[in-house]
Amino acid sequence: MEFFSKNSSNLTETEVLEALRAVIDPDLHKDVVSLGMIKNIAIDDKNLSFTFELTTPSCPLKDKLENDARLAVANVVGDRTVKVNMSSNVAMQQGVNKPTALSGVRNTIAVASGKGGVGKSTVAANLAVALAQDGAKVGLLDADIYGPSIPLMFGLQNEKPEAQQVNGHAMMVPLEAHGVKVMSIGFLVDPNTAVVWRGPMASGALKQFMSDVLWGDLDYLIFDLPPGTGDIQLTLVQTIPLTGAVIVTTPQDVALADARKAIRMFEKVHVPVLGIVENMSYFVCPACHHKENIFSHGGAVKAATEFGVPFLGELPLETSVRVGSDEGSPIVISGPETDAAHSFHDIAQAMAQQVSIANLMPNQKPIEILMGTED
Repeated sequence: MEFFSKNSSNLTETEVLEALRAVIDPDLHKDVVSLGMIKNIAIDDKNLSFTFELTTPSCPLKDKLENDARLAVANVVGDRTVKVNMSSNVAMQQGVNKPTALSGVRNTIAVASGKGGVGKSTVAANLAVALAQDGAKVGLLDADIYGPSIPLMFGLQNEKPEAQQVNGHAMMVPLEAHGVKVMSIGFLVDPNTAVVWRGPMASGALKQFMSDVLWGDLDYLIFDLPPGTGDIQLTLVQTIPLTGAVIVTTPQDVALADARKAIRMFEKVHVPVLGIVENMSYFVCPACHHKENIFSHGGAVKAATEFGVPFLGELPLETSVRVGSDEGSPIVISGPETDAAHSFHDIAQAMAQQVSIANLMPNQKPIEILMGTED
């Protein structure tokens, strides 16, 4: 995409940077030059080119920021062609100590729920794949030790991870599917056998997944937590400093009551809540297109307002979501044009947006995100 402007005298890098200071990142409230987002400026008689480095490949404002940058240099560029190379360098959690195996992981995100049956694992799986589709390096750790479902959702239920020796220590190599590195207790136990472990054993397994797995370099490592606020959740927050947590709920009061407990738990252990997702928010009849709020509607928005955290978005109740999960192909892969897939991508971008804010502006109150809340 190219842009032409009026004639101008000799153009300098300083002039370009001064012009681009007019572009303000709406989340971080600073100009993109001060944020270090403008790089590799090259000028000749015919061209002006520069790299615009975003804090995440999933930035929902990517197109707007590129357009703003083009408009900003329009008055200084002359007859030159403007070439903007949009790239990304995911913001990293600062000032934290991580296990050696997680040293290459930039951000750790827990996907949690106060109760079971709200579609938490489905949300975690689709968010992971959506981030990977945007170009991020993503891992997914199935921390639901007693009820692992990620192997089925990724079509890996019959696979086993390989071991690799690293400095004389055996490390597991995560499996990969749909562009995501995956690890689960489901790869290591018979799928027809119940995991009957006391809390310390389950917590020990989670710790091993963080210390004995070759995760490598990742922009985001997503933890699919078991429902509730028990041993696994406490082990996770005590073992590594989480970038943040995403709470999944459905609209009905019983689910929201438990979602509030999950939010309070993360607040107590000083883990930022990146936002709330409302799953099964509505159903659209495929025959008559009537929209029905089967489980009520809008409860997650109210909870987000109550706790002062972002509402990341709502997801429809669609048969195709369930079918895709059962067949090992999340809906963002199996049905990319569905409303559900679009919603998952919007929510993944909103989540990535909050991660960047948490990392670069740690004292800033999360921005309000209200998407798709109309009847």
